[in-house]
Amino acid sequence: MLNLVLFGPPGAGKGTQSQKLIARYNLVHLSTGDLLRAQIAQGTELGLRAKKLMDEGLLVPDEVVIGMIDSALKTNKQASGFIFDGFPRTVPQAESLDRLLAEHETAVSCMVALEVAEEELVKRLLERGKTSGRPDDQDETKIRKRVTVYNTETAQVAGYYANQQKFHALNGIGAIEDIFGQICTILDGHQPAATEGSRQATDEVKA
Repeated sequence: MLNLVLFGPPGAGKGTQSQKLIARYNLVHLSTGDLLRAQIAQGTELGLRAKKLMDEGLLVPDEVVIGMIDSALKTNKQASGFIFDGFPRTVPQAESLDRLLAEHETAVSCMVALEVAEEELVKRLLERGKTSGRPDDQDETKIRKRVTVYNTETAQVAGYYANQQKFHALNGIGAIEDIFGQICTILDGHQPAATEGSRQATDEVKA
């Protein structure tokens, strides 16, 4: 099973690359924000617990998020792997994810972080804000705060995966296909045995 932790600040291009990786490797995209909203909408026990905490202005504890990921893993047993987006954000969360995946007889294959300079991120997000309708894409102060929070949160997590020889940083500025090709090369290198079709497809991306 191919399990990717995909990191990058807001505006780095994670969404674009995720969709291409899902199509290439038959992966399931697990965004903690999406999981929370789905569980709340479905009225599950975890969703109700999360909603109560959020309504009180409290953070959803790690064990609730891990429970939602566990549920998603059980629901998608036929998947070839998963893209974890927005999780883990702390070392304890990374350790919890490792334990959970071990229970499912799998593990994180690698972590890929898309790196983009802050000024470029601000420019991208302000441009995106013209059409996204998201207030946090239209306020430069909020954008810079989001980038700072990302940088603060991910530093230790990057070290955690680096110690496992699973961390890879990529320049998030450039042609979408070029960046995609680089990610594919990393993923193929972390698979037990890349298929000939996968190698050929990756070579075509690079060409």
